[in-house]
Amino acid sequence: MTPTNQHTSHHGEGGHHSGHAHGGHHEHVDRGQAEILDLDAEVLGEHMASIIAWLPLESEPRQIVDLGCGTGAGTFALLERFPDAHVTAVDTSAGYLQLLREKACARGVERRVRTVQADLDTDDWPDLGTPDLVWASASMHHMADPDRALTSVRELLAPGGLFAVVELAGFPRFLPADAPESRPGLEERAHAAADGFHAEHVPHRGADWGPMLTAAGFTVEDERTITVRIEGARSETVGRYAYGGLRRIRGVAAPALGPEDLAALDELLDTDSPNSLLRRDDLTVRTERTVWAARRA
Repeated sequence: MTPTNQHTSHHGEGGHHSGHAHGGHHEHVDRGQAEILDLDAEVLGEHMASIIAWLPLESEPRQIVDLGCGTGAGTFALLERFPDAHVTAVDTSAGYLQLLREKACARGVERRVRTVQADLDTDDWPDLGTPDLVWASASMHHMADPDRALTSVRELLAPGGLFAVVELAGFPRFLPADAPESRPGLEERAHAAADGFHAEHVPHRGADWGPMLTAAGFTVEDERTITVRIEGARSETVGRYAYGGLRRIRGVAAPALGPEDLAALDELLDTDSPNSLLRRDDLTVRTERTVWAARRA
């Protein structure tokens, strides 16, 4: 996939792509993005599990490919749901794959995970086996040529296999509409500014994958949109998730924000300020995720 200031996109959002694993060192990892991916997995883990449980599988998958696995949120949720399955976790980032392998060892599931570093924007994909299930969460929109990638997935799948595409409406919102007091509606304006950046650099973000799947030779068996609302109260995890996300959104939104909005955003991101995001007790995680479940036509 083309490199992006990712997750600001969802992570802003979650997901990468991947080839031949050759190690990787933590100094090459975008630590801020890796933390957001881990927080995303922690905060939204229950919703991830519910999506996996919903999948219209004909039988329990034994071989799974996780495309754009990031630091492993989907990989470990799939391993937990399907205790007899093996997962091939694919990403462009050697650093993320190293983190994933360390987590697999810590959880005692390293023998059930294979990591593959690959650029899925090339024609020549590595050997990913013949999976019963291909899972792509917040990764397909990063593909430079989604149609080509969808064709590659169709050729990869075992007969009767399922392709699950999970995408997000954007990075979650956290603040009440009337916050902060000095600049009500600031969060939405920051997102709108970031959306302008993403429309240019990540054009498939927010796309309807149903028609693209059909055009690539899939039959979409089902589609579901999940609305997420998690009351954060004084949750430290939700606070860090909001802080990390808004900090990355600031990175792409700043040129399009006015000076008053930028000052208010910087105050929210100032951990020493009494008005810091981390001191608020009114944060709520609000987002939507849509999942398409498709088979080879």
